[in-house]
Amino acid sequence: MQLGGSPDSLFGQAQDGVVDVIWTVLGYTPGRFPKSEVFELPFMTGSAEQSSGAFYNYVMENSAEEFESVHVLALHTHGPGLFHTEAPVESLEDIQGMRVRGGSRIISNMLAQLGAEPIGMPVPETTEALSRGVIQGTTVPWEVTPSLRISEVVTNHTGFSGDAGLYTQTFGFVMNRGTYEGLPDDLKAIIDANSGLETSRMFGRVMDEGDAVGLQIAQDAGNNIITLDEEETARWKEAAEATIEQWYADMEAIGIDGQALYAAAREEIEAAAAE
Repeated sequence: MQLGGSPDSLFGQAQDGVVDVIWTVLGYTPGRFPKSEVFELPFMTGSAEQSSGAFYNYVMENSAEEFESVHVLALHTHGPGLFHTEAPVESLEDIQGMRVRGGSRIISNMLAQLGAEPIGMPVPETTEALSRGVIQGTTVPWEVTPSLRISEVVTNHTGFSGDAGLYTQTFGFVMNRGTYEGLPDDLKAIIDANSGLETSRMFGRVMDEGDAVGLQIAQDAGNNIITLDEEETARWKEAAEATIEQWYADMEAIGIDGQALYAAAREEIEAAAAE
Protein backbone atom coordinates (compact mmCIF):
# COMPACT_ATOMS: atom_id res chain seq x y z
CA MET A 1 0.00 0.00 0.00
CA GLN A 2 2.91 2.37 -0.67
CA LEU A 3 0.65 4.53 -2.87
CA GLY A 4 -1.88 4.98 -0.06
CA GLY A 5 -5.28 3.60 0.81
CA SER A 6 -6.13 0.25 2.37
CA PRO A 7 -6.43 -3.30 0.95
CA ASP A 8 -10.19 -2.98 0.44
CA SER A 9 -9.69 0.15 -1.68
CA LEU A 10 -7.31 -1.37 -4.23
CA PHE A 11 -9.85 -2.40 -6.86
CA GLY A 12 -11.51 1.01 -6.61
CA GLN A 13 -8.14 2.71 -7.08
CA ALA A 14 -7.67 0.94 -10.41
CA GLN A 15 -11.25 1.60 -11.43
CA ASP A 16 -11.05 5.32 -10.60
CA GLY A 17 -7.57 5.91 -12.01
CA VAL A 18 -5.85 6.64 -8.71
CA VAL A 19 -3.33 4.03 -9.86
CA ASP A 20 -2.83 2.37 -13.24
CA VAL A 21 -2.50 -1.28 -12.17
CA ILE A 22 -3.38 -3.26 -9.04
CA TRP A 23 -3.09 -6.84 -7.83
CA THR A 24 -5.54 -7.71 -5.08
CA VAL A 25 -7.47 -10.40 -3.25
CA LEU A 26 -11.01 -10.08 -4.60
CA GLY A 27 -12.44 -11.07 -1.24
CA TYR A 28 -11.12 -7.83 0.28
CA THR A 29 -14.19 -6.14 -1.23
CA PRO A 30 -17.07 -8.41 -0.11
CA GLY A 31 -20.22 -8.22 -2.20
CA ARG A 32 -18.49 -6.73 -5.22
CA PHE A 33 -17.87 -10.03 -7.04
CA PRO A 34 -20.76 -12.30 -6.03
CA LYS A 35 -20.67 -14.57 -9.09
CA SER A 36 -16.90 -14.96 -8.86
CA GLU A 37 -17.07 -16.00 -5.20
CA VAL A 38 -17.97 -19.55 -6.21
CA PHE A 39 -14.29 -20.47 -6.52
CA GLU A 40 -13.82 -19.73 -2.81
CA LEU A 41 -16.27 -22.42 -1.71
CA PRO A 42 -14.95 -25.36 0.36
CA PHE A 43 -12.96 -28.13 -1.32
CA MET A 44 -13.36 -26.47 -4.71
CA THR A 45 -9.82 -26.37 -6.08
CA GLY A 46 -6.35 -27.85 -5.77
CA SER A 47 -3.50 -26.98 -8.14
CA ALA A 48 -3.32 -23.21 -8.49
CA GLU A 49 -2.12 -23.42 -12.10
CA GLN A 50 -5.10 -25.52 -13.12
CA SER A 51 -7.67 -23.63 -11.07
CA SER A 52 -6.34 -20.24 -12.20
CA GLY A 53 -6.96 -21.14 -15.82
CA ALA A 54 -10.37 -22.47 -14.85
CA PHE A 55 -11.14 -19.29 -12.88
CA TYR A 56 -10.18 -17.03 -15.78
CA ASN A 57 -12.35 -18.99 -18.22
CA TYR A 58 -15.22 -19.10 -15.74
CA VAL A 59 -15.17 -15.33 -15.23
CA MET A 60 -15.04 -14.60 -18.96
CA GLU A 61 -18.08 -16.83 -19.49
CA ASN A 62 -20.13 -16.15 -16.35
CA SER A 63 -19.15 -13.00 -14.48
CA ALA A 64 -17.25 -10.71 -16.87
CA GLU A 65 -19.62 -7.86 -16.01
CA GLU A 66 -18.14 -7.76 -12.51
CA PHE A 67 -14.88 -6.56 -14.10
CA GLU A 68 -16.22 -4.33 -16.87
CA SER A 69 -15.04 -1.15 -15.11
CA VAL A 70 -11.38 -2.20 -15.52
CA HIS A 71 -9.15 -3.96 -18.04
CA VAL A 72 -8.36 -7.51 -16.86
CA LEU A 73 -4.74 -8.65 -17.09
CA ALA A 74 -5.00 -11.89 -15.09
CA LEU A 75 -7.32 -13.70 -12.69
CA HIS A 76 -6.04 -16.50 -10.50
CA THR A 77 -6.28 -18.51 -7.29
CA HIS A 78 -3.76 -19.79 -4.78
CA GLY A 79 -3.10 -23.45 -4.08
CA PRO A 80 -4.85 -25.78 -1.61
CA GLY A 81 -5.93 -23.93 1.53
CA LEU A 82 -4.92 -25.22 4.95
CA PHE A 83 -4.58 -24.18 8.61
CA HIS A 84 -1.54 -22.86 10.47
CA THR A 85 -2.22 -22.92 14.20
CA GLU A 86 -0.77 -22.63 17.70
CA ALA A 87 -2.35 -25.92 18.82
CA PRO A 88 -2.54 -28.93 16.50
CA VAL A 89 -5.75 -29.45 14.51
CA GLU A 90 -6.15 -33.20 14.10
CA SER A 91 -9.94 -33.38 13.97
CA LEU A 92 -12.99 -31.21 13.40
CA GLU A 93 -13.40 -30.91 17.17
CA ASP A 94 -10.00 -29.23 17.52
CA ILE A 95 -11.13 -26.16 15.59
CA GLN A 96 -14.13 -25.51 17.85
CA GLY A 97 -13.94 -22.03 19.36
CA MET A 98 -10.49 -21.33 17.89
CA ARG A 99 -9.92 -17.74 16.78
CA VAL A 100 -8.85 -18.07 13.15
CA ARG A 101 -8.08 -15.43 10.55
CA GLY A 102 -10.45 -15.54 7.60
CA GLY A 103 -9.41 -13.85 4.39
CA SER A 104 -12.80 -13.32 2.77
CA ARG A 105 -16.54 -13.34 3.40
CA ILE A 106 -16.89 -16.93 2.22
CA ILE A 107 -13.95 -18.22 4.25
CA SER A 108 -15.12 -16.45 7.40
CA ASN A 109 -18.62 -17.87 6.94
CA MET A 110 -17.14 -21.33 6.52
CA LEU A 111 -15.01 -21.00 9.65
CA ALA A 112 -18.06 -20.02 11.68
CA GLN A 113 -20.08 -22.95 10.33
CA LEU A 114 -17.21 -25.31 11.18
CA GLY A 115 -17.29 -24.03 14.77
CA ALA A 116 -14.31 -21.65 14.80
CA GLU A 117 -14.42 -17.95 15.65
CA PRO A 118 -13.52 -16.13 12.41
CA ILE A 119 -11.48 -12.94 12.64
CA GLY A 120 -11.37 -11.06 9.35
CA MET A 121 -8.16 -9.25 8.38
CA PRO A 122 -5.93 -8.65 5.35
CA VAL A 123 -2.97 -11.02 5.12
CA PRO A 124 -0.24 -8.46 6.05
CA GLU A 125 -1.74 -8.18 9.55
CA THR A 126 -1.58 -11.92 10.22
CA THR A 127 1.89 -12.26 11.74
CA GLU A 128 1.37 -9.60 14.40
CA ALA A 129 -2.10 -10.94 15.19
CA LEU A 130 -0.67 -14.42 15.76
CA SER A 131 2.24 -13.09 17.82
CA ARG A 132 -0.05 -11.07 20.08
CA GLY A 133 -2.61 -13.84 20.50
CA VAL A 134 -5.38 -11.92 18.73
CA ILE A 135 -5.82 -15.07 16.63
CA GLN A 136 -4.80 -18.65 17.35
CA GLY A 137 -4.55 -19.75 13.73
CA THR A 138 -4.77 -18.54 10.18
CA THR A 139 -5.98 -19.58 6.76
CA VAL A 140 -3.22 -18.89 4.25
CA PRO A 141 -1.61 -21.13 1.61
CA TRP A 142 1.95 -22.37 2.02
CA GLU A 143 3.09 -19.86 -0.60
CA VAL A 144 2.65 -16.83 1.67
CA THR A 145 4.09 -18.36 4.85
CA PRO A 146 7.78 -17.46 4.21
CA SER A 147 7.15 -13.74 3.75
CA LEU A 148 4.92 -13.66 6.86
CA ARG A 149 7.25 -15.95 8.88
CA ILE A 150 4.22 -18.07 9.76
CA SER A 151 6.31 -21.20 10.34
CA GLU A 152 8.31 -19.32 12.97
CA VAL A 153 5.28 -17.96 14.82
CA VAL A 154 3.20 -21.17 14.88
CA THR A 155 4.41 -24.73 14.44
CA ASN A 156 1.29 -26.73 13.53
CA HIS A 157 0.04 -27.00 9.96
CA THR A 158 -3.05 -28.99 8.94
CA GLY A 159 -4.01 -29.98 5.41
CA PHE A 160 -6.48 -32.45 3.91
CA SER A 161 -6.46 -35.69 1.93
CA GLY A 162 -7.13 -35.44 -1.79
CA ASP A 163 -6.25 -32.80 -4.35
CA ALA A 164 -8.54 -30.01 -3.13
CA GLY A 165 -7.84 -27.69 -0.22
CA LEU A 166 -10.37 -26.57 2.36
CA TYR A 167 -10.65 -23.13 0.78
CA THR A 168 -9.09 -20.82 -1.77
CA GLN A 169 -8.99 -17.12 -2.45
CA THR A 170 -9.27 -15.43 -5.80
CA PHE A 171 -7.07 -12.63 -7.09
CA GLY A 172 -7.37 -9.96 -9.74
CA PHE A 173 -4.53 -8.27 -11.62
CA VAL A 174 -6.27 -5.41 -13.41
CA MET A 175 -5.56 -2.13 -15.13
CA ASN A 176 -7.41 1.16 -15.28
CA ARG A 177 -9.52 0.98 -18.43
CA GLY A 178 -8.77 4.55 -19.51
CA THR A 179 -5.03 4.03 -19.11
CA TYR A 180 -5.16 0.90 -21.26
CA GLU A 181 -7.35 2.45 -23.94
CA GLY A 182 -5.12 5.53 -24.08
CA LEU A 183 -2.07 3.51 -25.08
CA PRO A 184 -0.89 3.35 -28.71
CA ASP A 185 -1.78 0.15 -30.54
CA ASP A 186 1.74 -1.30 -30.42
CA LEU A 187 1.85 -1.07 -26.62
CA LYS A 188 -1.66 -2.47 -26.28
CA ALA A 189 -0.50 -5.43 -28.37
CA ILE A 190 2.37 -6.07 -25.95
CA ILE A 191 0.00 -6.03 -22.98
CA ASP A 192 -2.50 -8.25 -24.78
CA ALA A 193 0.21 -10.77 -25.60
CA ASN A 194 1.20 -10.96 -21.94
CA SER A 195 -2.20 -11.11 -20.27
CA GLY A 196 -5.28 -13.31 -20.23
CA LEU A 197 -5.57 -17.07 -19.85
CA GLU A 198 -1.90 -18.08 -20.09
CA THR A 199 -0.81 -15.27 -17.78
CA SER A 200 -3.45 -16.35 -15.27
CA ARG A 201 -2.04 -19.88 -15.40
CA MET A 202 1.46 -18.47 -14.93
CA PHE A 203 0.35 -16.67 -11.75
CA GLY A 204 -1.09 -19.95 -10.51
CA ARG A 205 2.08 -21.86 -11.40
CA VAL A 206 4.14 -19.40 -9.34
CA MET A 207 1.73 -19.94 -6.45
CA ASP A 208 2.21 -23.72 -6.72
CA GLU A 209 5.98 -23.31 -6.74
CA GLY A 210 5.72 -21.03 -3.71
CA ASP A 211 3.69 -23.67 -1.87
CA ALA A 212 6.58 -26.11 -2.24
CA VAL A 213 9.01 -23.55 -0.83
CA GLY A 214 6.79 -22.74 2.16
CA LEU A 215 6.24 -26.41 2.96
CA GLN A 216 9.98 -27.13 2.79
CA ILE A 217 10.73 -24.31 5.24
CA ALA A 218 8.25 -25.75 7.75
CA GLN A 219 9.67 -29.24 7.28
CA ASP A 220 13.25 -28.02 7.75
CA ALA A 221 12.15 -26.27 10.96
CA GLY A 222 10.80 -29.58 12.29
CA ASN A 223 7.25 -28.26 12.52
CA ASN A 224 4.23 -30.54 13.03
CA ILE A 225 2.71 -31.08 9.58
CA ILE A 226 -0.60 -32.91 9.66
CA THR A 227 -2.55 -34.35 6.73
CA LEU A 228 -6.01 -35.43 7.81
CA ASP A 229 -6.89 -38.88 6.50
CA GLU A 230 -9.72 -39.56 4.07
CA GLU A 231 -12.23 -40.39 6.80
CA GLU A 232 -11.56 -37.19 8.76
CA THR A 233 -11.45 -35.12 5.57
CA ALA A 234 -14.89 -36.50 4.68
CA ARG A 235 -16.19 -35.19 8.02
CA TRP A 236 -14.94 -31.69 7.16
CA LYS A 237 -16.49 -31.89 3.70
CA GLU A 238 -19.85 -32.83 5.19
CA ALA A 239 -19.64 -29.99 7.72
CA ALA A 240 -18.63 -27.52 5.00
CA GLU A 241 -21.73 -28.31 2.90
CA ALA A 242 -23.55 -25.68 5.00
CA THR A 243 -21.27 -23.01 3.52
CA ILE A 244 -22.23 -24.02 -0.01
CA GLU A 245 -25.94 -24.08 0.84
CA GLN A 246 -25.64 -20.65 2.47
CA TRP A 247 -23.96 -19.30 -0.66
CA TYR A 248 -26.79 -20.65 -2.79
CA ALA A 249 -29.26 -18.83 -0.54
CA ASP A 250 -27.23 -15.61 -0.64
CA MET A 251 -27.16 -15.73 -4.43
CA GLU A 252 -30.88 -16.47 -4.68
CA ALA A 253 -31.56 -13.41 -2.51
CA ILE A 254 -29.93 -11.17 -5.14
CA GLY A 255 -31.44 -12.95 -8.14
CA ILE A 256 -28.48 -15.16 -9.09
CA ASP A 257 -28.70 -18.89 -9.79
CA GLY A 258 -25.90 -20.09 -7.53
CA GLN A 259 -26.34 -23.77 -8.32
CA ALA A 260 -25.90 -23.12 -12.03
CA LEU A 261 -22.74 -21.10 -11.36
CA TYR A 262 -21.38 -23.84 -9.08
CA ALA A 263 -21.94 -26.38 -11.85
CA ALA A 264 -20.23 -24.09 -14.38
CA ALA A 265 -17.24 -23.64 -12.06
CA ARG A 266 -16.94 -27.39 -11.52
CA GLU A 267 -17.04 -27.94 -15.26
CA GLU A 268 -14.18 -25.49 -15.83
CA ILE A 269 -12.12 -27.04 -13.01
CA GLU A 270 -12.62 -30.55 -14.35
CA ALA A 271 -11.75 -29.41 -17.88
CA ALA A 272 -8.54 -27.77 -16.65
CA ALA A 273 -7.56 -30.91 -14.73
CA ALA A 274 -8.06 -33.05 -17.84
CA GLU A 275 -5.75 -30.97 -20.04
